[in-house]
Amino acid sequence: MKKVLFLCTQNACRSQIAEAVVGQELEGLVQTFSAGTKPAEVHPLARRVLEEDGIDISGAHSKHIDEFLGDKFDLVVTLCGGAAETCPFWPGQGRRIHVGFDDPARVEGSEDERLAAFRKTRDDIKRRLVPLVRKELNL
Repeated sequence: MKKVLFLCTQNACRSQIAEAVVGQELEGLVQTFSAGTKPAEVHPLARRVLEEDGIDISGAHSKHIDEFLGDKFDLVVTLCGGAAETCPFWPGQGRRIHVGFDDPARVEGSEDERLAAFRKTRDDIKRRLVPLVRKELNL
């Protein structure tokens, strides 16, 4: 089974969503993980939009990238500019790519407006990232 690591600065929104969505969509083909360079709490709206899709990440927590430094991955995907710049090199790692997504946590406004931003990120990850991971790993 192929291993994929998703990186974002805080491991609170985009990388958590990517880990969950890609893991569900490619279940049985890939193992997904996520981490951040400066971890923060998993955003409650990230949990909520995943629950809308039947994905439970209630036990998820933000992880620091150092937890994975000795591990080998077939694909490492950075999802924000900060992680792309500060992501360390893993000896023996597979392909490393960057796929940028806007940070939904930065959206201000009503709860409905903020929730819409998280849904957009979730849906963009499904639409753009799942096919890309399939392609990069020849699945």
